[in-house]
Amino acid sequence: MTKSMTGARMVVEALRDQGVEVVFGYPGGAVLPIYDEIFQQNEIRHILVRHEQAAVHAAEGYARSTGKPGVVLVTSGPGATNAVTGLTDALMDSIPIVVLTGQVPTFMIGTDAFQEADTVGITRPCTKHNWLVKDTDRLSETIHKAFHVATTGRPGPVLIDIPKDVQFASGSYTDPRRSEMGHYKPQVKGDIEMITRLVEAMEQARRPIFYTGGGVINSGDAATQLLHELVEATGFPITSTLMGLGAYPASGDKWLGMLGMHGLYEANLAMHGCDLMINLGARFDDRITGRLADFSPNSMKAHVDIDPSSINKVIHVDLPILGDIAHVLEDLLRIWKSRGRKVNRDGLAKWWAKIEDWKKVDCLAYAPSSKTIKPQYALQRLQALTKDHDRYITTEVGQHQMWAAQFLHFDAPKRWMTSGGLGTMGYGFPASIGVQMAHRDALVINVAGEASWLMNMQEMGTAMQFNLPVKQFILNNERLGMVRQWQELLHGERYSHSWSESLPDFVKLAEAFGAKGIQCHDPADLDDAIMEMINHDGPVIFDCLVEKHENCFPMIPSGAPHNEMLLGGADTQDAIGAKGAVMV
Repeated sequence: MTKSMTGARMVVEALRDQGVEVVFGYPGGAVLPIYDEIFQQNEIRHILVRHEQAAVHAAEGYARSTGKPGVVLVTSGPGATNAVTGLTDALMDSIPIVVLTGQVPTFMIGTDAFQEADTVGITRPCTKHNWLVKDTDRLSETIHKAFHVATTGRPGPVLIDIPKDVQFASGSYTDPRRSEMGHYKPQVKGDIEMITRLVEAMEQARRPIFYTGGGVINSGDAATQLLHELVEATGFPITSTLMGLGAYPASGDKWLGMLGMHGLYEANLAMHGCDLMINLGARFDDRITGRLADFSPNSMKAHVDIDPSSINKVIHVDLPILGDIAHVLEDLLRIWKSRGRKVNRDGLAKWWAKIEDWKKVDCLAYAPSSKTIKPQYALQRLQALTKDHDRYITTEVGQHQMWAAQFLHFDAPKRWMTSGGLGTMGYGFPASIGVQMAHRDALVINVAGEASWLMNMQEMGTAMQFNLPVKQFILNNERLGMVRQWQELLHGERYSHSWSESLPDFVKLAEAFGAKGIQCHDPADLDDAIMEMINHDGPVIFDCLVEKHENCFPMIPSGAPHNEMLLGGADTQDAIGAKGAVMV
């Protein structure tokens, strides 16, 4: 039986039918009818952010920590354009979010009306798909279709632009079970012949490696469980991209750590020296591959991905397998077991011996200090003091992000939220708000740099209003650290605008919002200060004053292959390019 209702009520009804519990948004004239409907119900909670970009990042944090789509509601014009950065971030990192935007009435579209923008045109390049709904009768079905597209196949952001007159007008509501989902039906089962060829390669490989990405996590808990079973059964080493951390436990004995530009020595050399590389749900990002001509030069390459456009896009592979990671791993394990669980044990033993030699190079070593807090030390202590908590980590973008990936360990998926592909400064704080909304009793920490954190500092108001006890752990070096590092390495130490002046007093800033502020500069006081942060039951801004000119190593210089890394260390941190870094 169809129900007649206004378009505005349809929006709320459709969100309810899709199981939505939280919407992040900011009101404006073109969405007031929807906000009026939100006011008249209690099932869906609306979180009022202070900026539309933050709404999208909060929805990303919610989505990534739950596996459910995040939902955003913003107005027309600047409301929609402010959401563009978050949409692009979600597209690059394959995060399922549904953004609802208001639009001027249909009869005013194209007249340069107040707060009019071509939202569909502007967001077409940064969404998986978008719609402009001009007929109220089609609104509910479009919303249901949007959730289907956002969460099916390779996840991503979608947007629905809803003119104000469509919200006021009445139409027939269609529930999800009767909605036409269209022709979008991604292939989930992999080609059995190609999977069998991969099993044959696994049986013969002397130097295999699993290279995993965010696609494993996006595929769901079944995929991570199957991956763990496959790694333990075969004994193959495993590494991961920044986005894939947590898909395999960091405490597992087959774990090599993250690979890529700031990846671990043993992970990068294993990738360079392997003879069989099995890519599961990663897209051969340039931060991973380095110089393409020298990327894993002597390996047979397999690539499993649900997105056909990702296969052979950057790296030509020998064994392309289109399908969902969980489905492919299930078939892979079944075929491998049926053929006798064979691996090249002699070759594998020698491969692990080589890897263990590489591990002896302590690539994360740094010169300790009793006078200043080294950023690496700050994150080591944060790891030690929080590892037994129900902990979720978000980050901003920069050196602190890479140190967090190196020194914080994740034994489960959906515990690590960071901006990978777009590298969005200002992502972490609102993302932590989204995570905390989904996990009210968890310890949620945003590891930040002072420059990134200031980009969305206004969200302290959101944290306070909704009693979200997010912890902002700011590694404050008064520098744009990653920019400064590149200027030191590549631009003759000409530090063009890579320092921060006129920084606020973060403790007083916290107090101005009614939150708790903590500052620490002495390594001897760090543990107590971190515990004070953890034990406080509300939002905290932790201003951790760290060494100003510390560099993040290892580092693969731009355009170099994996076996040419700059290494730091206690004996080699003093000068870049001379004794301060070692090319290997």
